[in-house]
Amino acid sequence: MTAPFPDAAPSPLNVLSIQSWVSFGHVGNAAAVFPLQRLGIEVWAIHTVQFSNHTGYGAWTGAVFPPEQIAELVDGIEARGTLDSCAGVLSGYMGSGGTVAAVVEAVRRVRGANAAALYCCDPVMGDVGRGVFVRPELPDLIAAQALGAADILTPNQFELELLTGREVRTLQGALAAAQSLRERLHPSGPRIVVVTSLVREDAPADQIETLAVTDDGAWLCSTPLLPLDPPRNGTGDTIAALFFGHYLQRRDVGAALSLSMSALYGLLKRTHEAGSREIMLVAAQDEFTSPSQRFEAEKIA
Repeated sequence: MTAPFPDAAPSPLNVLSIQSWVSFGHVGNAAAVFPLQRLGIEVWAIHTVQFSNHTGYGAWTGAVFPPEQIAELVDGIEARGTLDSCAGVLSGYMGSGGTVAAVVEAVRRVRGANAAALYCCDPVMGDVGRGVFVRPELPDLIAAQALGAADILTPNQFELELLTGREVRTLQGALAAAQSLRERLHPSGPRIVVVTSLVREDAPADQIETLAVTDDGAWLCSTPLLPLDPPRNGTGDTIAALFFGHYLQRRDVGAALSLSMSALYGLLKRTHEAGSREIMLVAAQDEFTSPSQRFEAEKIA
């Protein structure tokens, strides 16, 4: 007698990730796709640029793709009859006003096929020390167009201050700024703001924190501050992808924050020990699924 077939494995989550791509190193989709895949998530990647390397080196080759290409690629995905199985959209560096509009339109189309799909926007605009490194008009365009469509927003501390016009120096200041952003997010979504690279006056100087603020409260996760000089490019892209992936799988903000920050610390520790200019995404891949050191997220509000 033939044995029955085993139950089919659950279908993987599908995420549409619209970001830059580099051939050498890891930023944009080259920092986000692989960690999501290691979590067992299928990634439909659309690249907004293809460069030889990230621009932090001061020289690169490659091309910026026209914004219209985003819609064309979404057309092709939709033609496969799969857009309704997209669980979420992730966006990072956009580069131009046309790309901002194209990303927001892609989110609208995904939600049209699957109303439950979530949009995680990493508002890549600048950082402490470097200031604003995108075109001058982009912060206002991202604030006007992308924020209102986003369910989850992952600014770093500099971007939080830029988007809110508030100076963040304390935990209460960070909470207030994050709450003000939450009020501008997609009204029917979970409205989660994750503030990365948080360094405040009322915290130990040897720690770096990530803060997540939601309708249900706020969580804080601290990890040791590694002496990475210069700071490694792509870490924000990686943490946004890891948090989004874990949240889609668990719908638990505290767990998603703890798992993603623990994985990121393991990745950066490996990168620091190797003295690598690029984050060691492949060498440290086991950290994404089984972090070697666990940092818990503390509910603070």
